[in-house]
Amino acid sequence: MENFKKDNIQYIKGVGPKKANLLTKLGIFTIGDLLEHYPRRYEDRSQLKMINNLTDGQVENFKARMMNCAESKPRRGLQITKITVGDSTGTVQLVWFNQPHRKKIYGLGAEVLVTGKVKKIYQVEIQNPEIEMITDMDTLEAGYITPIYAANESITQRFLRNLIRQILTEYNATAEILPPIIIKQFSLLDRKTAFENIHFPLNMDVLKQARRRLVFEELYLLQCGLLYIKKQNRSNTIGIKHGPDGCLVKKVSEQLPFSLTEDQQKVLLEIALDMEDTKPMQRLLQGDVGSGKTVIAALALAKTVENGYQGAMMVPTEILAEQHYSTLSNLFLPLGIRVKILTGKLPKRTHEQVVADIKSGLVDVVIGTHALIQESVEFQYLGLVITDEQHRFGVRQRAKLQEKGNMPDVLVMTATPIPRTMALTVYGDLDVSTIKQLPPGRKIIKTYVRGSDRRQLVYDFIEKEVNSGRQAYVVCPLVEESEKVNALSAVELYDELLKTELVNISCGLVHGRMKSVEKDLVMDRFYRGEIKVLVATTVIEVGVNVPNATVMIIENAERFGLAQLHQLRGRIGRGDHQSYCILLSDNKKPETQERLSIMAKTNDGFALAEEDLKIRGPGQFFGIRQHGLPDLKIADIINDIDVFLEARQAAEKTVARPESFDMLRPALQVRFGKEFSMIFSS
Repeated sequence: MENFKKDNIQYIKGVGPKKANLLTKLGIFTIGDLLEHYPRRYEDRSQLKMINNLTDGQVENFKARMMNCAESKPRRGLQITKITVGDSTGTVQLVWFNQPHRKKIYGLGAEVLVTGKVKKIYQVEIQNPEIEMITDMDTLEAGYITPIYAANESITQRFLRNLIRQILTEYNATAEILPPIIIKQFSLLDRKTAFENIHFPLNMDVLKQARRRLVFEELYLLQCGLLYIKKQNRSNTIGIKHGPDGCLVKKVSEQLPFSLTEDQQKVLLEIALDMEDTKPMQRLLQGDVGSGKTVIAALALAKTVENGYQGAMMVPTEILAEQHYSTLSNLFLPLGIRVKILTGKLPKRTHEQVVADIKSGLVDVVIGTHALIQESVEFQYLGLVITDEQHRFGVRQRAKLQEKGNMPDVLVMTATPIPRTMALTVYGDLDVSTIKQLPPGRKIIKTYVRGSDRRQLVYDFIEKEVNSGRQAYVVCPLVEESEKVNALSAVELYDELLKTELVNISCGLVHGRMKSVEKDLVMDRFYRGEIKVLVATTVIEVGVNVPNATVMIIENAERFGLAQLHQLRGRIGRGDHQSYCILLSDNKKPETQERLSIMAKTNDGFALAEEDLKIRGPGQFFGIRQHGLPDLKIADIINDIDVFLEARQAAEKTVARPESFDMLRPALQVRFGKEFSMIFSS
């Protein structure tokens, strides 16, 4: 395993430097990458059709001969290439747009295998079909379940198939890496058979078994790695043992203007038990927008301070840092807890003074941005590290802040609800706590989906709310107008609203291309109520808390994922007044309408997260790559849940036995790469 993964694809017979460079564009650098370039689908070519039996609207496979080629240029910038192919029963027009090279590839009279969606109008036509030349050497392809790979113009399907078949035949690239006991316990195919049948299946049943084996292996290695990290954090280190809650935590609790929900109390107990243990806390706290995570963070910080330690809270934006600083200052300063803020925009002298005070222990709690992980920042006795909106930070940033102390407790918080399987995958090295209940008295945000024909009524409603003393957000997907994307831009809409619907209302504009100082100035004016309507991009997605804002208009709502729409909606509904979210979209696609209607039906972020994961897949949903985890090549977290749970169970047993885990080290170092190699070699 270790050797085959490292073998550069360039040195395989029939590849060479030129082909190797083209393969890298498909993400194939090594023999291992090639074997894991799994087919994206399969075609059963054992039953090829005659042309007169092709079905309109269906993807069909048939064998034919090239008969003639014609080109036309109906307008500037459009060139159509049509090749006629036929068999003894009829003919088909194969059509390509702006691909004139097609006529040079196929010679007249050549026998080809054609795959594509049939369109019957005046004649039988297939646009952009997949074509393979049939030679005496290659005719056997037509009688088997054929793999179809992600490919390109230069790397053809046949080239990939021949190369993979060569690897499977001539190289020892599929050596077994799973323990025999696990293969037996879970009735898995051996590795060699699995790879042979994922690429060239004998039948659909063995293909299913091959996929299950490889999905299991991928998830098993991932879980072994994460559980090992978790075990190392627990067993090989002695952290800070906090004492039971004392007077300071009690005083902070008494200052709260509300009672904690059952979920908050449960999570607080889990955190307290972690902090009172000698093993360093490594806990993820996930809670929906407005569920009260900041209160939990405040009580945890108070606990570390009353035990004589410092607490640090890192957030992704200066706006969020300032809001947390304001909230915690009001709570802590009357009780003598010294709070400071550290961000990039502090004046140099102030910045230096805060850094000096942190080092000398004159600061109890510091809230900051990435500025906290600068080398110049040193703590006297750091006891608790909190990262808020964790999905905005990578693994290394989280670790860097932790390294500022001597094994401090770590609390990771996110307002992006994560389905359980996703949490175990992305945060398998952490214990997971969840707040699902919203504080009592919070009104449900009313959400509506409307077309642009109702835009005038929507902006009339904004005016009505503003005249009643409220404020509103208008969110656009783009900063500026684009020729490539048909969507409203924030700059364009802002200029339009100033002249039309909102001519008599104070408006502000904020987007990611503005300088931080300009952005913060606008946000501050909106926070203080000077600006009534804020036109923005998704820069307001996280950490903006304006209780007086009751309306959220999202233009071109179809361009956002469910999780992002929910985060945006979470900017309102923070005060005593009823709030409204209006999703504007003219997209009539059924899947788009279904997605937006889900938003209108539920305010449950966890339910929306499950739907978003199903619709967009784990990569798009959460951006696994930034967490330092390897990409999933074949596993599907939603549809492979049963295999996932089996793999997790097997991984727990393996990690519990040092001798079993040691056998996996080479495979784990390959799977995780340089990000975790130091951990696994320890």
